[in-house]
Amino acid sequence: MAKAVSKSKDKKGNQKLTEKVSRFFRGVWYELKKVHWPNRKELVTYVSVVLVSVLIVSALIWIVDSIFSFLLDLVI
Repeated sequence: MAKAVSKSKDKKGNQKLTEKVSRFFRGVWYELKKVHWPNRKELVTYVSVVLVSVLIVSALIWIVDSIFSFLLDLVI
C-alpha cells in the first residue's frame, strides 16, 4: 500500500515539474517575442562600435604597459 502511495505522489511530482518546465519555456518564448532584434544596419553599427572600443582600450593598455616596462627597466 505504501508503494502505491509513493508512486502516486511521484507521478504528481513529475506532472508538477513538467508543468513548471512547460510554463518556463512558454514564458521564455513570450519574452523573446518582445525583444527588439536589430536590423542589418544597426548590427553593423553596433559591431563597429564594439571593435573600435576594443582597439582603443587595447592600445591604452599597451601604452601603459610599455611605460611601466620602461620604468621597471630603469629601476632594475
